[in-house]
Amino acid sequence: MKIYDQFYIDGQWVDPVEKKLMDVINPSTEEVCAQIAIGNSQDVDKAAIAASKAFTRYGYSSLSDRIEIIQSIISAFKNRYNDIADAISEEMGAPTQLAVKSQTGAGLAHFKAAAALLESFPFKQQQGTSLIVKEPIGVCALITPWNWPLNQIACKVAPAIAVGCTVILKPSEIAPLSAYIFSQVMDEAGLPAGVYNMINGDGVGVGTALSKHRLIDMVSFTGSTRAGALVAKNAAPGIKRVSQELGGKSANIILPDADFERAVKQGARSVFSNSGQSCNAPTRMLVPAEKMQQAETIATEVAAKIKVGPATDETTTMGPVVSQLQYDKIRGLIEKGIAENAKLVCGGMQKPQGLDKGYFIQPTVFSEVNNAMTIAREEIFGPVFAIMPYDSIEQAIEIANDTPYGLAGYIQGNDPQTLSYVASRIRAGNININGQSGDINTPFGGYKKSGNGREWGAHGFDDYLEVKAISGLSN
Repeated sequence: MKIYDQFYIDGQWVDPVEKKLMDVINPSTEEVCAQIAIGNSQDVDKAAIAASKAFTRYGYSSLSDRIEIIQSIISAFKNRYNDIADAISEEMGAPTQLAVKSQTGAGLAHFKAAAALLESFPFKQQQGTSLIVKEPIGVCALITPWNWPLNQIACKVAPAIAVGCTVILKPSEIAPLSAYIFSQVMDEAGLPAGVYNMINGDGVGVGTALSKHRLIDMVSFTGSTRAGALVAKNAAPGIKRVSQELGGKSANIILPDADFERAVKQGARSVFSNSGQSCNAPTRMLVPAEKMQQAETIATEVAAKIKVGPATDETTTMGPVVSQLQYDKIRGLIEKGIAENAKLVCGGMQKPQGLDKGYFIQPTVFSEVNNAMTIAREEIFGPVFAIMPYDSIEQAIEIANDTPYGLAGYIQGNDPQTLSYVASRIRAGNININGQSGDINTPFGGYKKSGNGREWGAHGFDDYLEVKAISGLSN
């Protein structure tokens, strides 16, 4: 069993102030696979002092120096690529291919994107009689989740360090193994001491301390809307910038002229990918009322082809959900859907056949769902979606927007004018048409209770920059 009992602070691996270990559970087996040290406010204080001191130098580093640092990280990351992928499979249950290609691949891609952007990013621009300068905001606390662990770490760390900020990472205590290896990558890359720091811990002991700390200038948080509200509340007295990527309950509108079978299959597969543990998953499938039964049949066929199993089984296409807590929550919401008279099309509360150990949920589809039902309003964060009828395009738009969330929207159809119209009416930060998603430079973030700010690409840079106007300099 692995023991990760140190933190990375000021360029060194150090012991925590108080020795307190927490078990990490492999969701495929329900067995303890590692232990990590859990930090407290004193550990946060040490890291904040180190990051603040480092910023006095790194915040004024040259563009060429930062490009060289990002390239060193990319090189070190490649050397540990497979180790990171294996850790992701072990800690949160991503099947091997998903962990290698998508989960770990996304992490590396964010650093490559940051390196490319640095070559041409407009840190200085003349505007009228003034020079507009974008400068690093300072010390940044980065609090990341367990569902896409390396993607969420990299899409925060890469832009923050690229623009000249110093950082303190608090990865999820549920899935911390890949973050620990990533911290070894950062050490191997040879960053100046204090530029990158990492403390393991829970929200109460470390997350709260980071949000409140006087030396921290900015907090970037990805997680639940409930936790995001607490982060913002804790950060408010210090007038810190807070950037948040929170929950979602995204609608997938299948228009009357869509290639219906293709659209339903694509929507169902998107939900079941990563065991439904993606905040932008299209979990409300809106179909013309007269095609409900056809949608049920197609979705059932997709679910039947999903191979649920342990992350390390090469035949597995959908692994477990991450924890006992999530497993119980998802089953409770499935039970709620049945109790509220939604039609259970396939799946349900029972574990998949032959899988007695592990947090496995059957691919589950409900139909005849309306927006008053709990399963249509609450983020389930599991392999569960609802098929909902609509009678007109305007009604579909109304149903899609009738949610406190606004992270993503999905539209399937053939008429460009109609697609453009519906896209313009959906209140969400990312709209995906006919299965086309953005690339690594597309801004990612949401409206309403799905958060604020944008990650990825140049927009991700802006979250970590202050804007200064300098007037009166001679040309």
